[in-house]
Amino acid sequence: MGLLGQLLYFSVHPNQLRAIIQWKVWHDPVHTRNPEKESPTLRECFKYLDLTSRSFSAVIQELNSDLLVPICLFYLILRGLDTIEDDMTIPLETKEPFLRNFQEIIEKEGWTFNGNGPEEKDRELLVHFDVVIAEFNKLKPAYKAIIKDITKKMGDGMADYANNAEHNINGVNTIKDYELYCHYVAGLVGDGLTRLFVEGGHARPALLQRPELVESMGQFLQKTNIIRDVREDFDDKRRFWPKEVWSKYVDKFEDLFDPKNRKAALNCSSEMVLISLRHADECLFYLAGLKEQSVFNFAAIPQSMAIATLELVFQNPAIFERNIKITKGDACHLMMQSSQNLQTVCEVFKVYIRKIHAKNTPKDPNFLQISIALGKVEQFIESIFPSQDPKAISLKYQGEAAAVEKNKKAAGAESGQDSWFLVLAVVGTLFFISAIMIGAAYLAGARFDVALSELKKGTIFPQYIPGGQDSQRIVAKNDRHEL
Repeated sequence: MGLLGQLLYFSVHPNQLRAIIQWKVWHDPVHTRNPEKESPTLRECFKYLDLTSRSFSAVIQELNSDLLVPICLFYLILRGLDTIEDDMTIPLETKEPFLRNFQEIIEKEGWTFNGNGPEEKDRELLVHFDVVIAEFNKLKPAYKAIIKDITKKMGDGMADYANNAEHNINGVNTIKDYELYCHYVAGLVGDGLTRLFVEGGHARPALLQRPELVESMGQFLQKTNIIRDVREDFDDKRRFWPKEVWSKYVDKFEDLFDPKNRKAALNCSSEMVLISLRHADECLFYLAGLKEQSVFNFAAIPQSMAIATLELVFQNPAIFERNIKITKGDACHLMMQSSQNLQTVCEVFKVYIRKIHAKNTPKDPNFLQISIALGKVEQFIESIFPSQDPKAISLKYQGEAAAVEKNKKAAGAESGQDSWFLVLAVVGTLFFISAIMIGAAYLAGARFDVALSELKKGTIFPQYIPGGQDSQRIVAKNDRHEL
């Protein structure tokens, strides 16, 4: 999108621009990396981290100093391994030894690899992989052991899939195979990160006793990305949606992309969303086991992005036409919300869970199962952050009772004030009307001086006979020859 396009977009979506500005201006990193204190090779590592993934680079560079370098190197090592595995220009006989022995390669000083095809986007990382190895060899032995173990397991898994001719031709067959694939490419990453967190004292050791929680963190992210990237993968002749799922709706995988089969394709995608949704509550459970704020942010932000992406792809036919992503404004808003605490992350999940529920339709064969999965997530959130806490309700009731009593007293005082105001208003009105009447009488020629003189004599109600002597005397005395 060009500059003009962005201006037009933000002019009709001001909230998106507001979220971006808030993140840029108000976001305060928990920790800030200081390149001036780093060796030249470590600065190079962060340069390649920026080149391979700007989104992950941002959250990694806000980690505390104890985990900053180990996790940066862990990411680059696995990215290097993945770059070899993804490159279809490398023959299998060349690729397999690298995959199965990469955990040994990462300790060989000076090793680099220039065998990737020119179109491989992350080839530069492997061309200069010696800087990664130099820094890896400086790590604490405990961190090195964890990274080597995960690299070995992931490399063997990738090699097994590379040797699986049926997978290479027909893609994933069963849901079990699909989950195994997600385990190798994402679940193992979660396992390694959790071990690094616990080793550094930034997560509860009990997480290691709940491997299903660790596994769900990676599975949720990977499955969501696979749904979102279905068109891109199809164009690259890769199939990760399991045949066990798509064969219920179409005869051939490519039929999903035929506009004539759009309804069937959407029903298929909703089942894929269902498979991913089943991990959501366990992801929130996992986040409760993190103790340090930067580690929490690092783990929570991708999960919030995933639930937002899942809502975006749900019942969205665009996924079969192009690769779609959440907007930058939404991403900034999610990062702001997800870098606070577990309750705000749960609120993010609740918002998107309800959006998915609103899009869920009884015409979808997966309607009931999706509703149950959504309800399970909301039920979990309610169990840890009740919306109707008895103590809060009691305090609220007490507060309301006090407020009612206070309102009664205020109403009584206000009623007394109103009575006084009413009396003053009546007196004022009478005074005003009397003044007008007296003034009008005076202007009409009323003789108030005669009335006053009679009053001074004590005559309040004079009894004068018209034409009598008293009357004649008063007239003679007060006659001013006006007539």
